[in-house]
Amino acid sequence: MDWGFPRWRGYGSSQEAANVRICDRHGCNEPGDCPAPKAPNSRERWYFCQKHAAEYNSKWDYFEGLEKAEAAERARAEQAESAGYAEASHYGWAGSGDGSRSADEMRALEVLGLESDADFAAIKKAYRARAKLVHPDVKPGDAEAAKQFQAIQLAYEVLRAAEERREWRG
Repeated sequence: MDWGFPRWRGYGSSQEAANVRICDRHGCNEPGDCPAPKAPNSRERWYFCQKHAAEYNSKWDYFEGLEKAEAAERARAEQAESAGYAEASHYGWAGSGDGSRSADEMRALEVLGLESDADFAAIKKAYRARAKLVHPDVKPGDAEAAKQFQAIQLAYEVLRAAEERREWRG
C-alpha cells in the first residue's frame, strides 16, 4: 500500500477482487445488479442483469390476483396519493422538450405529427396544414375526415392552452 502518496492511483482504489453478483436467470453469466421482487409485498429479491430484468418486468402485473373492484380502488388510491406531484408540475423551471410537457400535450403533439420539443410556431403550422386536408368544407359529407378534423382541433386547443399557461408564468 502506498497510502495514496505519491498518487499513483485514486484514493479508495485497491487491487482486491470485487464481489460481483451473477444474474439469477439460469445460464446467464452477466452481473445481476437489478433487484426484482420474487412476490408482491415480499422482501425476497431476484437479481437479474438488465436484459433479464426487462424481460421479467414486461410480464409483471401489478394488479394480478385482485378483483376488478379492488384493482380499481388501488389505482384510484394511488392516483389520489400522487396527484400532488402532478399539480406541482407547473412549478418546474424547465422548458418544452425536456419532460415538462404533460401526457395530454404529448398525445396532442402525436396527433399533429410533431416531436416533443416542437415550439408553438411549428405547432401552429402543423395544425393549419393538417386542418386544410380534412376540413369539412374541403371534404363535405366525409364522416372520417370530420372526426380527424375534430381531433386536430382538440389537439391544437390543448397545446394552445398549455402555451398560454407557460407565457403567463413567465
